[in-house]
Amino acid sequence: MKCKKCGQVAVINMRHHRLALCQECYLEWFPQQVQRAIQKYKMFGPQDKILVAVSGGKDSLSLWDILLDLGYHADGLYINLGIGNGDYSRASLQKVVKFAARREGARFQVVDVHETYGQSVPELVRTRQRGRRVCSLCGLVKRHVMNRVAYEGGYAAIATGHNLDDEAATLVSNTLQWETGYLARQAPVLPSTHPKLARKVKPFCRLYERETAAYALVRGIDYIYTECPYAVGAKTIFYKSLLNQLENRSPGAKMQFYLQFLKAKEEGRFMPVEGEVTLNECQGCGQPTTAPGLCAFCRLWVSKQ
Repeated sequence: MKCKKCGQVAVINMRHHRLALCQECYLEWFPQQVQRAIQKYKMFGPQDKILVAVSGGKDSLSLWDILLDLGYHADGLYINLGIGNGDYSRASLQKVVKFAARREGARFQVVDVHETYGQSVPELVRTRQRGRRVCSLCGLVKRHVMNRVAYEGGYAAIATGHNLDDEAATLVSNTLQWETGYLARQAPVLPSTHPKLARKVKPFCRLYERETAAYALVRGIDYIYTECPYAVGAKTIFYKSLLNQLENRSPGAKMQFYLQFLKAKEEGRFMPVEGEVTLNECQGCGQPTTAPGLCAFCRLWVSKQ
């Protein structure tokens, strides 16, 4: 198969775009798509400081790489959750360290949950939150840390590597459960609702997972291939497999599913969430919270002691 732009041997064929590209053309095309999404959804500007949540995986490292290439002030944040008896988290961190050592201008910081707060995420589940899903607790911890670091560092936005497959799977989940609140909030940009909360952005929201994997491969980015051990059996993975079957039968189906959802929101076909949410400042950490007194994160550390 030949590249549709230059005629060289193609490294990827994107059926939904009817476009095959060689390595050189793909490394030009992919960042262009990211920049278009940033501009289309007004994620951030050239003067903004961006905090990139890096996990050691293909999506987050590729995103960090591209934002640096595009000239943005993009710093990485790795949150060591202590997963897999620490082995999975340590292996992931090694990928981040290796990437930053080879990439000019790649500055990052590490927050070790065990060292900073006293227990890793798996330890929290075992000792204080028995019966609670690890993924739910993990999300809570990561959101707290990202919000804190972004506020303390003066970052305008927190960028995550969520791709189109992630967004489509989330949309399936929220639709099957008719989670109207989540449906109303799902978007490429989650605006800031408090001076201590940076906006959340997803520059890869229009790019397929296989496209980000192809970028990492041809770019020579070394990333962790294994899934988080707690992700085994997750519903999102099952939904992704269903969407992949649909995509194989109808190329572009995932893209249309997600983009038509965003269009429906723009046209006002989703009712806004009723009532304004009042945000208080947590009495423990000072972060915004809807709960009186302590936020959900701080309550983790005082429960069942």
